Amino acid sequence: MDDISLAPERRFVVTSVSSDAHMWNLVFLQLLLEERGGHVVNLGACVPDEVILAECRRHRPDALVVSTVNGHGHLDGLRLIEKLRADPVLAGMRVVIGGKLGIRGSGNARFGAELVAAGFDAAFESEAGLAEFDAFLGGLETMSTRELALVGEGV
Repeated sequence: MDDISLAPERRFVVTSVSSDAHMWNLVFLQLLLEERGGHVVNLGACVPDEVILAECRRHRPDALVVSTVNGHGHLDGLRLIEKLRADPVLAGMRVVIGGKLGIRGSGNARFGAELVAAGFDAAFESEAGLAEFDAFLGGLETMSTRELALVGEGV
């Protein structure tokens, strides 16, 4: 019998920013990631930064996916990424943010560059759709188990 090599299951923590009470976006992301073979821990809405950090230390995800709908993603996201990158255990973890990053409609696109410059691996504005997020997920698929372990170790 031939051995079948399956890609390791990817682990994700999905959360909103602390000021965002929307939940449907998190349920959508959870279902999307699970459909693509991921294991998802959904922290829910209005999660304090310290809880996000603690749960990421606990679950050691391949990526933290932050979603926002209320238009304050760029403000809360900047504060969150600063704390994540300052944490020696989580500093190397992949972190992405997406959704409604601001309240300026098409002007929200500028916030993506600011968030990436601050330390996010990627920022996805809701107007762009899911293509870029799918490309990010595809990139995770091409990472080796060793590379993912290093990401999880904060190296």
